[in-house]
Formats: sequence, C-alpha cells, structure tokens
Amino acid sequence: MLVGILNILGSLGIFLYGMRVMSDGLQKAAGEKLQQILNWMTSNRFVAVLTGFLITALIQSSSATTVMVVSFVNAALLNLTQAIGVIMGANIGTTVTTWIVSYFGFKFKITAIALPVIGLGLPFMFAKTRRKRDFGEILIGFGLLFLGLMFLKEAVPDIQHNPEILEFLKNYTNLGFLSFLIFLIVGTVLTVVIQSSSAALAITVTMAFKGWIDYPTAAAIVLGENIGTTITAYLASMGTSVNARRAARAHLLFNIFGVIWMAIVFKYFTNFVLKIAPWDPNVQANLPLNLSLFHTLFNITNTLIFIGFINQLASVVTKLVKPSRSDKLTQKYSLKYVSTSVQDTGELNLYNAQKEIIKMADITQEMFEIFLEIFYNPNKKMGDKIDKIKQLEEYTDQMQEEISKYLVQCSYDALNESSRNNINYMLRIVHELESVADSCFKLALLTQKKYDKKIKLHPKADQEIRDYSNLIKEFIEFYKLHLDTRLEERDLELAFKLEQKINESRNKLKKAARYRLQEGANVRSELLYIDLLKNFEHIGDNALNIAQAQKNIT
Repeated sequence: MLVGILNILGSLGIFLYGMRVMSDGLQKAAGEKLQQILNWMTSNRFVAVLTGFLITALIQSSSATTVMVVSFVNAALLNLTQAIGVIMGANIGTTVTTWIVSYFGFKFKITAIALPVIGLGLPFMFAKTRRKRDFGEILIGFGLLFLGLMFLKEAVPDIQHNPEILEFLKNYTNLGFLSFLIFLIVGTVLTVVIQSSSAALAITVTMAFKGWIDYPTAAAIVLGENIGTTITAYLASMGTSVNARRAARAHLLFNIFGVIWMAIVFKYFTNFVLKIAPWDPNVQANLPLNLSLFHTLFNITNTLIFIGFINQLASVVTKLVKPSRSDKLTQKYSLKYVSTSVQDTGELNLYNAQKEIIKMADITQEMFEIFLEIFYNPNKKMGDKIDKIKQLEEYTDQMQEEISKYLVQCSYDALNESSRNNINYMLRIVHELESVADSCFKLALLTQKKYDKKIKLHPKADQEIRDYSNLIKEFIEFYKLHLDTRLEERDLELAFKLEQKINESRNKLKKAARYRLQEGANVRSELLYIDLLKNFEHIGDNALNIAQAQKNIT
C-alpha cells in the first residue's frame, strides 16, 4: 500500500517537474518571433479554438494540450483569454479519441514518444550555444511530462483493463435525475483516478457495448469525465504563475458550466442525438457511436455557447484566483508605453516611469533585508529565502530592461529640454538600482556558501557586519526617500558623508582581515569576509551614483 502511494507521488513528481522544465525552457528560448507566431495562432477566439482542436486531435490528449497551455501561460507566451480559447478547442479535439475507440477499440499513446524525445533533447543540453541548450531543455521537459503521465496511469489501480469491476453500476440506472448525478460523479472520479479522460471514455464505451449500462447512463458518465479531465491541468498549475492557475480554473469552470446547462436539457439532447444519427441507434453495436456523437455535439455546442463569453469567463477566474506577493514577482514584468493625442502625454509617461523606479527601489531594499535575515539566522533553513531573492534579482533585471525601453520611447515625445535631461538621469538610476539588486543577490549567495561549506568567520565578524550593514541600510533609505523629490545640495553633501563612512569602514575592516591572514587565520574564511565587504562597498557606490543623478533631476 505504502509503495503504491509512493509510486503515485513519484509519478506526479516527474509529471510536475517535466512541466516546470518545459515551461522554463520555453521562457528562456522564446523570442519575439515565437511570441508573434503564438499570437497569430491565437489572434482571435475562433483561431484559438481551432488551434486547441488541431493540437488535441493530433496528440490524442486533451490533458496534454491543457497542460501545455498552462505551460505557455506560465512562460508568458499566451495570455489568459487566448488560453481559454485553446482549452475550448481542446475539449472538441478530445472527441476524436471517442470516435477512434468506437471504431477501432484502441487509442494512440502519446507517452510512447516520451523517452525518444528525452533522448533527442539530451545532445542539445551539451551544446555550446545557449539557444540549443534551451531547446534541449524544452524537449526533455516535454518528454518528462508525458513520462510522468504514463507512470501515473501505471501506478494507479488497473481499472482500464478490468472494467467488470464497475458492473455493479447497472443497478443504479433507473433512478431518474438521481441516476444522472450518480453517474456524473462516477465519470468524474473515474477520470481523476485514471488521470486520462481518453482512458475513462474507453472504459465507458466498453461498458456500454457489453450492455452493462444504457446510453443515457453512459452519456452522464461522459459528462463527468469532462469535469474529471480538468484535474490534470489543475495539478500542472500548482506552483505556477497566477495566470497559469487562472487558465486551469477556467478549464474547470467551462466544463462545469457546460454540464449545468446539459443537466437541464439532458433528456431532450440525448434523444436529439439518436434522431440525427446516420446509423441505426437502436442496435447495441452502434451504442459506442451514439456516445461519440453525443460527446462531439455536446462539446461543440458548449464551445459555441461560451465562445462569446471568453472575456467574462476570464474576469470570473481573475476574481477567484488572486495574485499573492510572490505571484507579482515571478510573473514577467511588463511596462507598456502609452501613446495618445492628449497634450503632455510624454510628461505623464515620465511620471509613470518614476513610479516604476520607486517600485524598483522598494524591491532592492527588500532584497537587502532578506540577505540580512539569511545572514543572522544560521540555524534556520533559508532555502526559500534564497529562492525569493533570486526571483527578485531576475525581476529587477526585467524591470531594468522594460523601464529603460520605456524611457527611450518617452524621449521620442515632444518634451522640453529639462524633461529630456531627466530621462538620461532616470536611465542612470535604473542601471544603478539593478546593480544594487545584483550585489544583494551576491551577498545572499556568499552567505549560503558560508553555511554550506561550514565556514566560520572571526569572532567579531557578526557585529562588524551588523554595523557596516546599518550604514548601507541608511544609504538605501536615503535614496528611496528622495526618488520622488529633487535632491538639494545639503542632501547631496549628506550622501557624500555616508559614502565616506562606508569607505572608511571598508578600509578599516579590510586592513584587519589582511592582518589576520598574516597571523595565520583561515584563508577561506577571510577571503569570504572580504568578498562580503566588497559587495557592501559596491552598494554604497551605487547609492552615491543614484544620489548624484537625483541631484540633477529637475
């Protein structure tokens, strides 16, 4: 029992890790060209639905399609409304499997290509160019994702090849609407357990073909399987960006809304399917075809109903899934330039840029505080803090690029000479803030190295670092305070005094470190200590450069 549970958890781990690797590879490898292609493929809701249909029809797995959609959203390659359109198309595409099962009694297994894809991606991981390594990462992530799906199916109880264990269900087929609800739940649970709506559909068709359940009962189970298949995308969205989680939630709500309206017209809809069937629907051998037609018409009708409400559905899931602080930092930063015919637009955009710079300064302060927390808590596990400061550092890199591009665009506006000069100084501030973030990250890594290598600093090091860091904190607070106001001459003098104190402390502490080395102190310990001091000093230099730029802003 325990081994079985661990196998399921291990399979789930491979699946989730594969999704994350593929998403990371996409994010690093995707340039503007890929973004444009994806935008074209999902340029409007109808094309997005067609895209989802074609992908799912080709790979024979709506779960795989929705997982990839979640990955694309997590990598910021698709927005939420585009993703919802693709998911709708995937629901239609999965009906192709029902037809294949009905006619041929088998299903193409996409997981069969998992290991070959991983093997194909392996050589790229050793390539010299980064682009090829990123491509290899995408392939390996893709293969691991489907390998995880395969292991999940093998790890759960073997229901697919033993459908007779569900024969007892035929005793609950004559309870009216209660039967509908019961078999709706059965279809949902069945798909969740098997981790594949296609496999669940195959079981349902088999039971119907053998006469264990009638057509309406099988149709209710199929509706439940439509809900159950959303669990795969939901699992894939765990630990991803807020928009990726919203895409998975939209998948769930879309299928639930579809089942709700179908419950109202279920009797009439199932009869309608039998009337339009081009074969004899009363023949038992044609019952699987009846189910295939029902499944197809339901998903097409459901998509036609809700395709006009994609924006509303996106709004609902946006309200349901709120972003956390970490979400705001892990998602891709974007600052869009606004260009209108309104007078003074350029000045308004400069104001907007100034607010973003203040936000960037807040992040650098937070990063320094996280470093101090890591440094002063050697006995606590701080892996999550290291991850957070890394996320913040990557986010500031994005901020530097986006704000800089934004300011350059602002320079094309009809601005006065003063505003044009301000743009140059703002660009300088953004550059210096990004350097502060880099130094904070390096300080955190040095501290992690200190703990991992069990390096002990000299007895007075903690107090010296505390005193030195207080000077840095004071300087960070100083430039933050003056980011939205002009720096006066007396304030600049204070900045020079702070920088002078930092340099004096650095000289004093470095001199003591060199003396300890000469006296035979631990070399690794003293070199790490000097590296800490060096990064402190860099932050002080950056802070002074920020203050000088602030002095020139009018």
